[in-house]
Amino acid sequence: MTDPGPLLLLVEDELPMCRLLGASLSSRGYRLIEAFTGTDALGKAASRSPDLVLLDLGLPDMDGLEVTRRLRQWAVFPIIVISARGREEDKVLALDAGADDYLTKPFGTGELAARIRVALKNAATKKPGAATEPVITVGTLQLDLERRAVFVSGREVYLTPIEFKLFATLMKHAGRVLTHRQLLQEVWGEGYAHNTQYLRVYMVQLRHKLEADPARPRHLTTVPAIGYRLRTS
Repeated sequence: MTDPGPLLLLVEDELPMCRLLGASLSSRGYRLIEAFTGTDALGKAASRSPDLVLLDLGLPDMDGLEVTRRLRQWAVFPIIVISARGREEDKVLALDAGADDYLTKPFGTGELAARIRVALKNAATKKPGAATEPVITVGTLQLDLERRAVFVSGREVYLTPIEFKLFATLMKHAGRVLTHRQLLQEVWGEGYAHNTQYLRVYMVQLRHKLEADPARPRHLTTVPAIGYRLRTS
């Protein structure tokens, strides 16, 4: 008997979009439940415990940002925003509210499926009871949290304390877009939330130490005007 596919909660009030995504995701082996309002989404998220939420921001009863904030008060599953709002400010607000990723409509169903796979893979390593290995490996990069050591293709690379903390934060959230604010608060503290120049300088230093071609980074990628993502593929 085969295991059932991951359960996705689709929060979308446009019926044609629901039908399109439902057909595409079901054909890829996902199980799907739907919610058409923010209130319905919060209730189904609590009662059905989905593996991942696909969330539109333009809901009829409350803004999707508020839904994200309320879910993040207790939920650990990934949240991928799917919205027609394409401004950088909207993306930053959603990611700061707790979303793991953001796709602007219109998008290809293939790209959405890829984002879902990455989010579910990352979430599987963070579930309660999952093995908490002190070593995180992404491509040629390896982070040994216990030894506080970093390796590139098996070769140890020295990082300063700030570089290590920044790299560790990116590795722990590999595949997820982290905003400038999130990284600055995590690495430097609340009082540095707007000092994006610090972040730029240290990302340049990390790329020179960890990337084969710092000018064309494979892993430490920039999400323009929003933040950074450590790519897993």
